[in-house]
Amino acid sequence: MFIDSFLAFGLFFLTAFLIVVLFLYLYALVTPYDDYKLIFEENNTAAAIGFGGAILGLCIPLYSALISSVSYGDFLIWAVVAMIIQLLFAFAVTRRKGTLSFENKIIEGNVPVGTLMGFLSISIGLLNAGSMSY
Repeated sequence: MFIDSFLAFGLFFLTAFLIVVLFLYLYALVTPYDDYKLIFEENNTAAAIGFGGAILGLCIPLYSALISSVSYGDFLIWAVVAMIIQLLFAFAVTRRKGTLSFENKIIEGNVPVGTLMGFLSISIGLLNAGSMSY
């Protein structure tokens, strides 16, 4: 019985971890700027805060799916839904043009805009998690 519980833990944890890794890759594709270059090469705090918020915005509904799913398949479906919602949000927000362009402000290193992006991503994650609790 202990082994079965440990194996189930491992399956759920590994799947959640792989969803986060996949999200890290896909998030960089949906944003119009190079997140990793901005963060790791240019030390862009705005990009780091925005990206960090997006990761939390994914992990919150992942947590919700982990504790409320009735099966592995149920968890997997909700995990993918959570990731898609967060990616769609990032795509929509970073594609805005004009004076309210997140893209330009984050590239410029505007920390307040990066912070807003991070908090908006967390907020989307909370709404996503709450919606999963049906």
